[in-house]
Amino acid sequence: MIELIPAIDIIEGKCVRLTKGDYATKKEYGDPVSMAQEFEQLGFKRLHVVDLDGAKNKHVVNDATLRAITRTTQLTVDFGGGVKTEEDLKKAYEAGATLVTVGSIAVTNPELYLEWLQKYGTGRLILGADVRKGKVSINGWLEDSDLELTEFLTKYMQAGTRNILCTEISKDGMLQGPAIDLYKQVMKAHPTCHLIASGGVSSIQDIEALQEAGIPAVVFGKAIYEGRIDLKELSKKMLV
Repeated sequence: MIELIPAIDIIEGKCVRLTKGDYATKKEYGDPVSMAQEFEQLGFKRLHVVDLDGAKNKHVVNDATLRAITRTTQLTVDFGGGVKTEEDLKKAYEAGATLVTVGSIAVTNPELYLEWLQKYGTGRLILGADVRKGKVSINGWLEDSDLELTEFLTKYMQAGTRNILCTEISKDGMLQGPAIDLYKQVMKAHPTCHLIASGGVSSIQDIEALQEAGIPAVVFGKAIYEGRIDLKELSKKMLV
């Protein structure tokens, strides 16, 4: 059974969604803490939280909101956005995150990422691999690197990474279906990874298609907030 991970993106303490990572497309959806509690009540066990202010400002900003979520729910929370230093990493863990997604640092400072992997363990880190035209993007998708996705993943899988969050940026927020072929390629190249697919999910059928493709986990957000996915139906159908 595919692991279902609803997403909460945060700007200025509010739950928001962007389209293709463009901050100018921001749309607000209310209180993230209430939303997290609703997910838990529906039977979800996991939550993906993104600090969009943090991603833009290159340091963790919304740790107070993260702390409020982890203190008022029993959800396993993975957190990302703005984690550039060990201080940021500790701030996220201290605010209750079980796992922390690190992407930009793995591109710009590989030695530091490998040090964290050694220190905190593969079970507490997720390698963020945000992709645009086959290349890895960083800093809240505001910059593109020269790194090819395959090269990037191979390097860190060989170093012990197991959790990978892969977002096809062109699909994100578009509600036009996920990049299943891309995820199949990743799983074929790295069958032992715990791949979390992200971007483009528009329906329960999309989630079922990812499950049929053998993808271990999926993050989805906009489809919830735009009413494309009925969470009660999803929880009855796919939560165990």
